[in-house]
Amino acid sequence: MTKIGILAASLMLFAGVAWAKDNNSGAKSDELNKATQTLQQITSSNQIPRPVLDQAECVGVVPKLTKGGFIAGGEHGDGVVSCRTSNGWSAPAFFSISAGSIGLQAGAEEAQIVMLMNQEGKQQLMNGNFEMSANLVAEGPTGSNYTGSAWKAPVLSYEISHGAYAGVNLQGSKMAIDNGAMHDVYGSNGSTQQVLSGSVHTPEQAQQFTSELPHAR
Repeated sequence: MTKIGILAASLMLFAGVAWAKDNNSGAKSDELNKATQTLQQITSSNQIPRPVLDQAECVGVVPKLTKGGFIAGGEHGDGVVSCRTSNGWSAPAFFSISAGSIGLQAGAEEAQIVMLMNQEGKQQLMNGNFEMSANLVAEGPTGSNYTGSAWKAPVLSYEISHGAYAGVNLQGSKMAIDNGAMHDVYGSNGSTQQVLSGSVHTPEQAQQFTSELPHAR
């Protein structure tokens, strides 16, 4: 191959990598926008009691959990999560949640999920990928049945199911950090711990999402 050919091939490869990163970054911006809309919708409905939301150490949002999209016969969704720091909310980390059967019921084909985590749930998240056992996740109390003892599990889940309202059982699902998306958005040093501890600046496309999170304690 001539030098000109080698140079042209190198430029095409570089352009392809750059396009892939830009394309993924754009997809994550869209995911952040949809997560913001989900958070606005579920909080404005008062489904989550304000005292519970104010106590949350981390808030994760899956704007679209679908059946059969990733695992045959199962469910999958991509989401974003932010945690409290001494200076407010952290930049969001990107994750996926999947299982052979998460539990979309009553004919629902997709759902929007909001997960609240206390300090123990936050530590599980910081440790990396984890499975949501029966001891780790529970359906969160709503405004009508809140008794002041919300944290019966480290992770509380809330959902809006489309087509028919039904509870979404997250027990047995696996939550995994999307390291590829983390590196695309934050660079090679954008680890889960660095991002969620507040060591990484919140990118412009994520600021609307973090602004929707509760700032009072």
